[in-house]
Amino acid sequence: MFAYYPLYIDPGTGSMLFSVVVGVAATLIFAFRALFIKLKVRLSGGKADTANSTRIPFLIFSDHKRYWNIFKPICDEFEKRGVDLVYWTASSDDPALSEKYEHVKAEFIGERNRPYMKLNFASADICVATTPGLDVLQWKRSKMIKHYVHVPHTVDDLSGYRMFGLDYYDSVLTTGQNQVDLIRKIESLRPAILKKELVCVGSPNLDAMSARLKNENANPSSEKTGDKKVVLVAPSWGKSGILSRYGEKFLSELVKTGFEIIVRPHPQTVVSEQDVLKPLQEKFPQIEWNFDNDNFSVLKKSDILITDFSGIIFDYSLVFDKPLIYADTDFDTLPYDADWLDEPMWSFRVLPKIGIQLKQEDFCNLNQIINQAIESQNMRAERDAVRSECWQHRDESAKLIVDYLIDKQKRG
Repeated sequence: MFAYYPLYIDPGTGSMLFSVVVGVAATLIFAFRALFIKLKVRLSGGKADTANSTRIPFLIFSDHKRYWNIFKPICDEFEKRGVDLVYWTASSDDPALSEKYEHVKAEFIGERNRPYMKLNFASADICVATTPGLDVLQWKRSKMIKHYVHVPHTVDDLSGYRMFGLDYYDSVLTTGQNQVDLIRKIESLRPAILKKELVCVGSPNLDAMSARLKNENANPSSEKTGDKKVVLVAPSWGKSGILSRYGEKFLSELVKTGFEIIVRPHPQTVVSEQDVLKPLQEKFPQIEWNFDNDNFSVLKKSDILITDFSGIIFDYSLVFDKPLIYADTDFDTLPYDADWLDEPMWSFRVLPKIGIQLKQEDFCNLNQIINQAIESQNMRAERDAVRSECWQHRDESAKLIVDYLIDKQKRG
């Protein structure tokens, strides 16, 4: 029998109700603020400066600490130039809060819906974020922010964002031509939305990861011990992900290979799929379960990656130049922008070029498949081609991003 909870509100309804409340509150606040400014002008004989003295020239919002790898190179570039920047984060343990910057001010603004309440009334010339969904549900465009800029957290084609994820940004700083083509196609299918300003700047996180790898290769450490091959399993989350779809059956066969196994669940799995994750952790204590905020060490340590459609595919294959195996999963495009397209997602088109597909019936041959993938050199040229398409302006992304933001702010 189902329990009845008269006060229960499902997350989707809760988000919509929050949006309604915020909308009403915003209307009232902006109305009172406009009235206050008019009174101030009249009382001062029309000479008062009506500009908002608390306006932030450059504001970055990070909805989770895991995006620090994207924003750190940008913050470092602002600091290097001596230009003031405000960084708002929804993680109380965001690494940004521990940085000793002089010109970058990092602030924790709360969790859950609290950050969006603050953002909805923020006053800034430019707001930069990697969070999709602006003006869709709880995160509303503030009337006191002039320009919203999206910085992608992946070099993928972005159609894997939830539907309408980028529609209400003013500009997107793309990593490569693949993203430009995708965004323009989505815009052509939705003529009611305004065309965004698209500027190709490359990927700050891949640039930083590549520089770090070069430095560590020049000064090698003893991270890997023994002769065992290290297999990293890093799936996405949701019902189509490896852990949700194959779970125990897949991991049982993988353990039989005798390789060292590291499983790095998607951060959202930790948040919303404990019913999947916890039983697997209990069933396979011999597996190393990795939850580090920084994935660099496990990517460097491993010999091969097994994943599904996670964005880690491109970090691994393009930066570390290592082989990967991707599981045969059915990706449900219905909640995503990809559902508008009449062609497969870009990532699924390039996957066969840079990785080997793993079907469920081949689980019993995992040992052989993994060894063949590690030893094969056939996909190196394909990785080079994909790298050139989706990761452009290598080693200069942070500079190009800050150049754009400063120029945009000057032009108003």
